[in-house]
Amino acid sequence: MAPADAGDGAHEVPQRTDGWWRGRQSTLRGLFAVSTTMIDGRDADGIIRLAATSVSSLSRCGAKAVYLLAAGALRRRDDAEPDAELDRQIGLLGGVSGPLLLPGGGWCWGFALRGLDALLGYLVVHAAAEPPEDEFFLLEALGRQTAGALVNASQHRRERAHALELQEVNGRLSASVARLEQQTRVHEVLSDISVSSAGEPGIAHAVHQLTSLPVAIEDRFGNLRAWAGPGKPDPYPKPQAHRREELLRRAAAVPHPVREKDRVLSLVKPRHEVLAVVALVDPHDTVGGHEMFTLEYATTVLALELSHLRNLAEVELRLHRDLVDDLITGTDDESAYARADALGHDLRRAHCVIVVRWDGEQTDDTVAEAVGRAAASLQLSSMISRHSGVVVVLVSGCPEGGTLYRLLADHLGGTGAAGIGGRCDRPGDFPRSYSEALRALAIRRTSASPEGATTFDQLGLYRILDSGENRADIVAYVREWLGRLLDYDEHKSAELVQTLAQYLDRGGHYDETASALMIHRSTLRYRLGRIREITGLDLTDVDTKLNLHVAVRAWKVLGGSV
Repeated sequence: MAPADAGDGAHEVPQRTDGWWRGRQSTLRGLFAVSTTMIDGRDADGIIRLAATSVSSLSRCGAKAVYLLAAGALRRRDDAEPDAELDRQIGLLGGVSGPLLLPGGGWCWGFALRGLDALLGYLVVHAAAEPPEDEFFLLEALGRQTAGALVNASQHRRERAHALELQEVNGRLSASVARLEQQTRVHEVLSDISVSSAGEPGIAHAVHQLTSLPVAIEDRFGNLRAWAGPGKPDPYPKPQAHRREELLRRAAAVPHPVREKDRVLSLVKPRHEVLAVVALVDPHDTVGGHEMFTLEYATTVLALELSHLRNLAEVELRLHRDLVDDLITGTDDESAYARADALGHDLRRAHCVIVVRWDGEQTDDTVAEAVGRAAASLQLSSMISRHSGVVVVLVSGCPEGGTLYRLLADHLGGTGAAGIGGRCDRPGDFPRSYSEALRALAIRRTSASPEGATTFDQLGLYRILDSGENRADIVAYVREWLGRLLDYDEHKSAELVQTLAQYLDRGGHYDETASALMIHRSTLRYRLGRIREITGLDLTDVDTKLNLHVAVRAWKVLGGSV
């Protein structure tokens, strides 16, 4: 129980001497000092330790235990031995101050440490006897000050946590603002480029300025279209076709840029077709969020740019194709000139027709694009179409076949063949040149060297043998001179006609012929003997050799079907 009032006889009222007042004043100053110290920023454990040590300085009592409310339960926060009975009695107080019973006797009191509307804990003090009223008052005051300090510490803790949270939020907000400012700048710079007609070089330069990294823009085959920044390779490396296709498939399988060795790649793929590749050259692996956003946004801008150009090109290409189709099938000169002028193509210059067929998985559009680029690299203007399974090109001037084929092979990889028709001085000449180009292509593809380019003017004797107007006569001629050998080869699965062709093509040289046929010289001598026996012809006779040579050439032109 709390000490009784002075009038109930429970306590002797001390004499109020000057010494007594000085002692009480000193004690009050001590309580004030403790209260001031409690609110100097200490945490809860520091406050209760200070309260426990202050009990003996304010009274003849000692601190037995300190409890704090944590997670809905009162828990000891002192270094004393556990005391289950004391814990039980504290729980029975129900959140108010009250007396406690000690097993060994003596006086014990639990001072409730209460906040504004909740229990914070208990300060338990004990003594041999009940303390005087003034000391009890000081202990009550100490409990209230302790509770107030705990409330103050809790508020400070929440304020610090709130301040840290605000600081973290401000940090995230500042980072977001900085990121938005960077992205806004990227948007502004690249948007300005997209409307400035700077094209791919302008986009590459802008990305380099925004990221400080070298930038390459390549076509789908790996050919360089634009570069910005230091370290441009010279010559620019060209990947192997199958490795390039594998890289494009791998990059297309994910919705974000991918790293390939020291480069970060983003596909310009507005629909289903890869139009280009944008690459950041990053050997030190420094690409972060800003660089990745810049790369992706540049890819979007370039996709819009290339899609627009592709749409324009498709319209122009369709008009070109219509004109090419009409020219190779025949149209009047004046109409052809007018349509070509509208398309910006000078049809009044000398032209020729080129037809191209390429092996492998290349589409006609891919081959047509490669042919157009090859013509442009030769500084020749062209119009392109597709007709009868081949790519048809009307080109100003007549390129050298070997040079044209090398350019096509560089762009496309693999192998193919091209036929180049004769010169066209007016639109009416195109059907003839187209027919000549088809004949040159067919002869090239059925020859011993089916890859390459052949011009009609190079055909020589083949131009007569494959005129298309005397096929029956040619077949009869071949049968007259080679019929017995052809029948023998068919029935015996022999190769006498091919042996004769190689022998005549090599001017009758045994060693060269045997090497070309990959047979022994004696085997060649035996075959030539069989040819003499079957045909009854003298292979040393000049006229006989000429007729036989013409016959085997005609047999090749006819594709071996006679």
